[in-house]
Amino acid sequence: MARRVGAEGSFAVAEAVRLADVDVVAAYPITPQTHIVERLSEMVASGELDANYIYVESEHSAISACLGAAAVGARTFTSTAGQGLELMHEVLYLTSSMRLPVVMAVADRALSGPLNVWGDHSDAMAVRDTGWIQYVAENAQEAHDLTLCAFRIGEDPQVLFPVMVHMDGFHVSHVVEPYFMFEKGELGDFLPPPKYPYPLDPNRPVTMGAFAPPAVYAECRKAQDTAIKETYGTIVKVWEEFGRRFGRQYKPVETYKTEDADTILVAIGSFNQMASVAVDNLRAGGRKVGLVRIRLWRPFPVQAFREAVQAAKNVIVFERSMTYGGTTGPVCAEVKSALYGTLHQPRVMNFIGGLGGRDMSPRQFEAMFDRAREIAEKNLEIGYETIGVRG
Repeated sequence: MARRVGAEGSFAVAEAVRLADVDVVAAYPITPQTHIVERLSEMVASGELDANYIYVESEHSAISACLGAAAVGARTFTSTAGQGLELMHEVLYLTSSMRLPVVMAVADRALSGPLNVWGDHSDAMAVRDTGWIQYVAENAQEAHDLTLCAFRIGEDPQVLFPVMVHMDGFHVSHVVEPYFMFEKGELGDFLPPPKYPYPLDPNRPVTMGAFAPPAVYAECRKAQDTAIKETYGTIVKVWEEFGRRFGRQYKPVETYKTEDADTILVAIGSFNQMASVAVDNLRAGGRKVGLVRIRLWRPFPVQAFREAVQAAKNVIVFERSMTYGGTTGPVCAEVKSALYGTLHQPRVMNFIGGLGGRDMSPRQFEAMFDRAREIAEKNLEIGYETIGVRG
């Protein structure tokens, strides 16, 4: 039976990687993900994990080594954060376009400058279009579970895409909390051994990453976009199976007290847990408010999101990243795009906060609901508003 233990989110990820019995880990330390690969290095050195740990000189080399390992059929893992994810950027596109099911944990953090190692979603939004399946864990339990699911999803023959598991730097990666850790063998056949169908083999040559002139490049890109959108059904199926077997259900879009809500807050990441407290407080005062969590970021769950907010008059999008020179933050732009052209289009308002690791309180989320009501009543037009920023 699963044991309830106390550990930080980083260790919960490392335990999931151990249970997945990976073949190769290639990583480079960077705050705040370092504890993940430190723990995995200890596991390999002690014999807890029978894997090859490749010590590299940079994050660019780490993802390159993972690409090569996955290409010969190895179950492969890496993790990074912030500037390290940016240094990987070039190879991220190659990994997805070559359909290599690498799993990567990202302890999301702010991007420089100024230099900041604390959490926000700047790095996650910078890689949103790299062609990886991407979803978000809000706490240690989810980080543990969703890392295991990532191997099952990415390696599915109907998928064959790399998977990023995002979690908030420090707020999840370094916070110690209780979670149920699977025991060896408890997973049963949920995560079978990897069987990559196109491994590099001199006796059976295949072409990967070939040169593509203008005559075929557009078709390749269109095929890749179609393929990643078609992974949605498998993602849902794997999460549903996980729920049936182990009692914890995950969905692409998750709702909280939205049944009769006229105003809904939409957010991604660990701050959803504080936002739910704000919803409870306002509900106790008679306000009809609710919360929508976006769990799956890529492929974006358009239809599920539309259904989650279809009855609301107002939608508040809270996010922890900015689009410099743009009209809204990146999550809000995605939300507006998803709702554009639908019969029911609620008023969408954008608030940005929690940048560079700055904390947010339930009271600040309550203030967003108050401000949203004012904007709606006065019919104000705003691009976005920042929360907690000194003038």
